Amino acid sequence: MLLLLAAACLAAAAYAVGEYVTFPARQRQQSLRRARSYGRMRLPSAADRRRFRERVVTPLAGRLADLALRVTPKSSIESVQLKLVAAGLSQRFQPRTFLAVKGGLGLGGLLLGMMTGVTSGVGHGLIFTILFAGAGFMLPDVLVTARGRQRREAVRSQLPDALDLLAVSVEAGMGFDGAISKLTEHMDGALVEEFSMALGEMRIGESRAEALKKMAERVPAPEMNAFVRSIVQADQLGISLGRILRVQSQDTRLRRQAAAEERAMKAPIKMLFPTVLFIFPSMFLVILGPAMINLSKVF
Repeated sequence: MLLLLAAACLAAAAYAVGEYVTFPARQRQQSLRRARSYGRMRLPSAADRRRFRERVVTPLAGRLADLALRVTPKSSIESVQLKLVAAGLSQRFQPRTFLAVKGGLGLGGLLLGMMTGVTSGVGHGLIFTILFAGAGFMLPDVLVTARGRQRREAVRSQLPDALDLLAVSVEAGMGFDGAISKLTEHMDGALVEEFSMALGEMRIGESRAEALKKMAERVPAPEMNAFVRSIVQADQLGISLGRILRVQSQDTRLRRQAAAEERAMKAPIKMLFPTVLFIFPSMFLVILGPAMINLSKVF
């Protein structure tokens, strides 16, 4: 490794010396070339008019996306699209863009690991290369999964209030589509974005049942699935939507309360390990430290 590094430094030094020595000659040739072409106008071709993004960035992103798909054969464009939709990022990132970011970070981690291995030895370099490449490749998936989990929890917490507003609107004489429109005017958040998307699908000709089922697929939460099933069954059986929405609102609120109580019961157990690892040693050091110093002086 040290010999390779020394050879690379020697080659760079030789290149720099050659550039410095030939600089005056190259400058004279450039001046003569500019003088010969003075007054001439060259129209740019179609290839020259293309932007740098179209010529370089887009093909490179496509190759990185193909590389990411080869590394993980189980993943596909459809699965990546579903993951981005669940995280609320489908409007910002295309699936191939996300795959290109994964491939780019994986290659960046690979190069960083190889550079680290040059100074730390072959064995450590191999370990660092694998760790950095794997971390860079998996980081986008971890972030998108965490974003999807946070969005799902936000939808679950907002659903009872949204169902109350829908129930009030339906009982006041509005249709279900009008109630959703009123909901999008008075609330905001991840749930309202899903309702807005479902409302847009219904306005372009999608049936209410299909639009709601797609919304349940985008937000895989038990409360959302129960709400969609109840609305679909109410449409099929002719049951009053106001009563169904009231029942669903109470049910989702009880589920939210039960989930909060469950998290509160798990909190002491989660706090036990940080307490034992970080707080108890400090307390023992403060309480028993002076006593141990005095005992050491006595003995």
